[in-house]
Amino acid sequence: MDYEEIMKQNGLKRTKNRFRILKILDIGDIPLSAGSIYNCLKEEEIEVSLSTVYRTLEKLSEMNIIRKLTFNGDNSTFFESIKKGHRHYLICLKCRSITVLNKCPIKGYQEDIEKETSYIIEGHKLDMYGYCPKCKDK
Repeated sequence: MDYEEIMKQNGLKRTKNRFRILKILDIGDIPLSAGSIYNCLKEEEIEVSLSTVYRTLEKLSEMNIIRKLTFNGDNSTFFESIKKGHRHYLICLKCRSITVLNKCPIKGYQEDIEKETSYIIEGHKLDMYGYCPKCKDK
């Protein structure tokens, strides 16, 4: 299903800025902050305020069109396309860089927990913290 159909089904206006923000998140390899998205829009000479970007991201997140992420020790909020699928992250404690792990290291463990507890697990979050190759020797 495409974004236009999802927005239509949720009664959300289909605006140029919303589609541009979604495209930026689709193209990005890592989760992006509202500030980073705003800067991308400015580089493309799209006139939009930072507060509009924040409101748009919050609305798209509420509608489950994008995913909202926070990481321990960081007051920032990041966003990514739900089209990216299920992912986990490595976060550098020094430079705060984010590395995406596309493989889920606990998928089998989750299935074992469901069998043992009779829970139906709808999701999980695994973030790992350490020092990236650039920061580990500093």
